[in-house]
Amino acid sequence: MTEKTWAGTTLRDRRAARRAQLLDAALDLLGTAGSAAVTVRAVCRHAKLTERYFYESFTDREELVVAVYEQVADEAHRALVGAVGDRGRDAAARAEAAVTAFVELMLDDPRKGRVLLLAPITDPALSARGVALLPAFAALIRDQLPGRMDTLDRQLTAIGLVGALTHLFTAYLSGTPQMSRERLVGHCVRLLARSS
Repeated sequence: MTEKTWAGTTLRDRRAARRAQLLDAALDLLGTAGSAAVTVRAVCRHAKLTERYFYESFTDREELVVAVYEQVADEAHRALVGAVGDRGRDAAARAEAAVTAFVELMLDDPRKGRVLLLAPITDPALSARGVALLPAFAALIRDQLPGRMDTLDRQLTAIGLVGALTHLFTAYLSGTPQMSRERLVGHCVRLLARSS
């Protein structure tokens, strides 16, 4: 049985479009005004949808906030995987590709950087989720480290680098210390290359 359409779109397509509107609105609010600005009413107003449509896609505010966070984290993970995919390049070239890809995603749209790196600090719904995603990012770095390191050294180095890079990007987004984007990229690349 085929789905009925209205104005050329199915109910499923309209629901998906409304869900995307809500996610976009929540990304905008969370990434600009912070966690406190993300209420069901504010998101609906920003998306120009009624609360009825909110509850069609999400059970509560926390589910929406986690969905936005996971969407940005997935985008960051895919960007990093794509950047380091060519194992034929040397470690410094892979590090530069990864840092550049991350910087482009997080700083070209600073909302995404704030959602991924700053929102988990202030939003209880994201704190545990942020901690749960750290091993996936550490694994990306671990897989780029040289085979001459033993397994535990590789794991510990990767965890340490994720922590260091997270704090560097958080500081940059917060504006302290003041530095150019190029300086940030160069420092992160040197940090990664020294560990390889």
